[in-house]
Amino acid sequence: MPLHALALVVLAGFIHACWNIAAKKASGDVRFSAFSALVMMVFWAPLGLWLGWQEVPRWTWREWALVCVSAVLHVMYFVVLLRGYRRADLTVVYPLARGSGPLLSSLVAIIVLGEQVSTAAALGLVAVVGGVFLIAGGPALWRAAHDQVHRQRIRTGVLYGLATGMFIASYTVVDGYAVKFALMSPILVDYMGNLIRLLLVGPTLLVDRPVVAQLWRAQWKYACIVGIISPVSYVLVLYAMQVAPLSHVAPAREISMLFAALLGGHLLGERDRGLRLGGAALIAAGVMALGWGH
Repeated sequence: MPLHALALVVLAGFIHACWNIAAKKASGDVRFSAFSALVMMVFWAPLGLWLGWQEVPRWTWREWALVCVSAVLHVMYFVVLLRGYRRADLTVVYPLARGSGPLLSSLVAIIVLGEQVSTAAALGLVAVVGGVFLIAGGPALWRAAHDQVHRQRIRTGVLYGLATGMFIASYTVVDGYAVKFALMSPILVDYMGNLIRLLLVGPTLLVDRPVVAQLWRAQWKYACIVGIISPVSYVLVLYAMQVAPLSHVAPAREISMLFAALLGGHLLGERDRGLRLGGAALIAAGVMALGWGH
C-alpha cells in the first residue's frame, strides 16, 4: 500500500473512532440516522453541488445503481450499529463490526475482484482481525462471563457486531468497485448516496413530531458531529481505495481501533481496558504489515 494511502487511512481511522463515540453517546435509533443524514446534506451541499453539477448528469444506470445499492447497505449498517450501541458496549460491538467487515470484504476482493495479496499483507490481515477480537474481549466472548447480565450483554454485542460487519463488507465492496472500476468521484459516491439514504430514513421524522423534536433537542450535537465528520473519514478511505488494493485498505481501516480503545474505554467507562489495548497494539502491527506489503 502506498504510504500516502496509508496516511489517508490512519487519519480516517481517527475520525471514524471519534464519530462512533458520538453515535454511542447519542443512544439513538433510525431517527438519529435521519438527523445525521440531514446535517450531512445541508453542511456538505456546496461541495456536493459544485462537484455534481457537471458529473452527475453524465451518470448512466450503472452509476445510479451503484449509488442506490450503496445507500441501502449504508442505511442497514447504521441502523444495526445504533441498535447494537443501545444494547451493548461500544468496545464489543465496534471492534467486532470493524474486524469482521474488512475480513469479508478482503476475501471478496481477493476471490471475486482478483486482487493479489503478499505474505506480509496476509499476516497483517490476520493480525488486524486477531487484535480486533482481543479488543472485543478475547476468550471472554466464548466463555461464560462473571455474571449473567454481563454475559448476555457480550452475546448481544457479538451478534450486532457481526451483523454490522456483514453490511460493512457489502458496502465496502460496492463503493470500492464504484471508485476503482467505475471511476466515480469518492465525494459524489458518498454525498449522492446520502441523499438517497435521507429519502429512505427521512419519513421517520414525520411520525410523532413532538417526540422527534424532543429527540432532536437531546441529540443534535451528536448528529452534527456524525453528519459533518463521518463523510470526511469515509471519503478519505474511498480515495485510498483508488490507489491501493481494497484487500489492503479494508483491514487497514481498523487503525481506528487504536483510537477507539484509547478514547472509548476512558470516555465511556467500559472495562477490560488492558486486554483491549493489547489488541490495539496487535492491530497497529497488522496495519504496518499491510502498509509495507505489496
